[in-house]
Amino acid sequence: MKNIKFETRQDYIQALGEMCAPVDKYYSKGKAFIQTGYTGTHYGNKTIGLEGFSRVLWGLVPLWAGGGSSCLDSNVIEGIRNGSNREHEEYWGDYQDGEQAYVEMAVFGLGLLITPNKIWEPLSEQEKCNFNQWLSQINSHRISDNNWLFFRVLVNCGLKNVNAVYNKEQLETDLERVDDFYLGDGWYSDGLTNQVDYYIGFAFHFYAMIYAKVMKKEDPIRAEKYVERAKLFARDFIYWFGERGEGLPFGRSLTYRFAQCSSWCALAFADVEALPWGIIKGIVNRHFRYWFHNPILDVENKLALGYGYPNLTVGEGYNSPNSPYWAFKSFLVLALDESHPFWQAKEEPLPTLEATRFLKHPRMIIQRGTDGYLTALTSGQYAEWEPVHCAEKYEKFAYSSYFGFQTPRSYYNLAQAAPDNMLAFLRDGYYHVRRRCDEICAEKDKIYSKWRPMTGVTVETEIIPCGVGHIRRHTIHATSACKAVEGGFALPIDEIGEFESRIGDNLSSEVKASVLLTGQKGSSKVELIQGEGKGNYILCEANVNLLHPRTVLPYLEYEISEGITNIEVYIEGIPGDECK
Repeated sequence: MKNIKFETRQDYIQALGEMCAPVDKYYSKGKAFIQTGYTGTHYGNKTIGLEGFSRVLWGLVPLWAGGGSSCLDSNVIEGIRNGSNREHEEYWGDYQDGEQAYVEMAVFGLGLLITPNKIWEPLSEQEKCNFNQWLSQINSHRISDNNWLFFRVLVNCGLKNVNAVYNKEQLETDLERVDDFYLGDGWYSDGLTNQVDYYIGFAFHFYAMIYAKVMKKEDPIRAEKYVERAKLFARDFIYWFGERGEGLPFGRSLTYRFAQCSSWCALAFADVEALPWGIIKGIVNRHFRYWFHNPILDVENKLALGYGYPNLTVGEGYNSPNSPYWAFKSFLVLALDESHPFWQAKEEPLPTLEATRFLKHPRMIIQRGTDGYLTALTSGQYAEWEPVHCAEKYEKFAYSSYFGFQTPRSYYNLAQAAPDNMLAFLRDGYYHVRRRCDEICAEKDKIYSKWRPMTGVTVETEIIPCGVGHIRRHTIHATSACKAVEGGFALPIDEIGEFESRIGDNLSSEVKASVLLTGQKGSSKVELIQGEGKGNYILCEANVNLLHPRTVLPYLEYEISEGITNIEVYIEGIPGDECK
């Protein structure tokens, strides 16, 4: 895969084919399930198998729409016949409210919309009835009140397209409900929460662009509204991508990897030139190159759970071995033929972007270094249903496209808690971090938050961009004494002894304590400007960082007194020369 240049349409066809080929042997006897691994989820094995079957279709359906074929094609129609047949041993199932299977129905809606010749017309009348009835379960049950609504939209639009039974009223209700999540400037929240993450791109705008394309004639006003929102979103979302193609590691569902660029692909599908085609093409091409220069495939060329490398620590309870194939959504560009301006355009680099950009709705200040990497300073996001590692995925002070971020193995040991870009309070041998904010005020030049890590402690924090780094100012109100540690950026290393450390106390009137770690892969610095504390570093538990399997963490340690404690620190992380 590393040899694929990701420049031409044929490159993408080749990449899809090379990832589909190893999946073939994992189909069940009746072809209705794909089981590529053994780890579990909060849903059962049957739905995991359905997930595997459906998610590869995010690549196959656009391939078919563009006139292509794959080694899996003969399995698909047989799998639909058997999976939707209540009398068959591989029937996918009957469902209740909120089940994962509704997620997996969405791609069938896309198939019915743009490739009915592949997944509908080959069926007999009875088989069509079976498939229609199985899909229609999504109209009879409650589903999550967030991006899931678009799954039902796609299913109903698809059924309507093939003159099958669909629910017109439910379709309109869902489309109206989606508008309740619109924040402005192209941004949505993923439901009525403080959660503004990649789901805005690879869910809301991705599905909205499909709707705008296929329903343009029938629903022109709504289609145009979606297009205008997508154009606004693109102006901000471009700041989540670095010059090498990498996206900002932030939020949940990161194991979907190159789905991060799927909203750009959906713009092309919908013929929406939100930015010049060469820039959009460059974002997509570089993004694919970035991912396939990382070890994201197993020895069989199957997508592995993890992010920058195979890793179960970062995943959520809804991530099965088949889940990473959600990334195939970015193959939507294969529905476009060679003559489309996306394919005809010459790839262009990112345009000149602001060195510091305030994004109001995700409550971020994006810093872009001269090295092309980016850092997001943020506070105040929160996923109300608390997916695993919610604090680490949404509530760190800073997220870096180069240094990544860390998720803990436990909170009882500093190396296992590995609190990069967090202020962690120690009580009874347990580290407490920021999980949610009571107050938040995000402005162009600083972000203020008020939060309570544990009973008896309230913290007011200001985060201020400062050159290549940032300043954090904490006012800590404590009803009793405790300890705390504050981490900087975790420095990646390959070998234990390949970095140098400089630790200093009372270095000057401006710097009370500091830690500087340097190595082949960069440097990480923490400096105490106000307050009392000592510097140190720790080798973190292996595989806690989602980009780098081995890291060392510089940190400052504080003795927090009863009453008010004021602390100010400067934090900086610089990628190594080999990364520039």
